[in-house]
Amino acid sequence: MKAYLAAAIQMTSLPDLHKNLAQAEELIQLAVNRGADLVCLPENFSFLGDEEAKTQQSQEIAEQSMKFLQTMGKRYQITLLGGGFPVPQNTNNPKSGKLFNTAVLIGKDGQELARYHKMHLFDVNLPDGNTYQESETIEAGSIAPPIYYSEELGNLGLSVCYDVRFPELYRYLSLHGANVLFVPAAFTAYTGKDHWQVLLQARAIENTCYVIAPAQVGRHNPRRQSHGHAMIVDPWGVILADAGDQPGVAIAPIEPSRLEQVRRQMPSLQHRVFKN
Repeated sequence: MKAYLAAAIQMTSLPDLHKNLAQAEELIQLAVNRGADLVCLPENFSFLGDEEAKTQQSQEIAEQSMKFLQTMGKRYQITLLGGGFPVPQNTNNPKSGKLFNTAVLIGKDGQELARYHKMHLFDVNLPDGNTYQESETIEAGSIAPPIYYSEELGNLGLSVCYDVRFPELYRYLSLHGANVLFVPAAFTAYTGKDHWQVLLQARAIENTCYVIAPAQVGRHNPRRQSHGHAMIVDPWGVILADAGDQPGVAIAPIEPSRLEQVRRQMPSLQHRVFKN
C-alpha cells in the first residue's frame, strides 16, 4: 500500500440523469486536478429525488451510470467508486421486479473491480414527519460484502449509507483485511445533524480503519433534503476533510504509516473476546 490522496465527492443530485452526470464529471475533474488517485461518488449520484421516475428509468440509469464510471476511470486514470445507483434485478425485463442499490468500484482501465448491493434498507418513520420505505423498490443484497484487495490503495471495503448503523458489517470487513472503508451516502438532513459524523468516527475508531464517506447535500425535491458533510476520517477518528454544506470535494491523504501507527498503539482488534 502506498500513500495517496483520496477524494470524497459531495453532490446535489436531482431527478435528471444527464445533469447529474455532468455535475459528477466536473467534481471528478476537480478532484483529479488536486491530485486524487481514488475518487468516490455518493449514493444516488446519477439520480435522486423521485422514486417512481427512478424505477421507470432504472434500465437507462444503470446503463448510463456504468458507462460513465468506466469512461471516467479511463479518462482520468483513477480508481473510481460509484457509490450507489439502481440496477434492475432482471436486466432482460427490468420492469418485472425490484432494483438493487448498487455500488461499483472501477479501475484505471475502466474495468469493474468490485460490486456491492446494499444490504440494509432504509425503512423508517422519522420524527420530522418523513417516511422512507426503500424496500418498496429495492431488494436487499447478499450477506457477503466485498473487499477489493489492492497493493497500491489498500484493502477497500464497500458499504452504502444506512449500512453505517450496523457495526457488525464493518467488523466483518476489518476482520477480512479491510483498512479503508467506503460509506457513500444520501443521509437525510434530519438524521445527519445528530448521527452522521458520530457514526463515521465510530466505524473508523472501532476498526482502526480510514473511512471515506462521499455524500449528497441540499434539496433534491420539495420533501427530500440531504445533510452533506462528505468526510474522510483517519483510523484514530480524526476528521481529515469535510466538504461542508455545499457541493464540492473533501480530499485527504491515505497514509499506510498512519494506519500502522494507530494499529500498533491501539491494537484493539487483537484484544477481542467475542470473536464469532
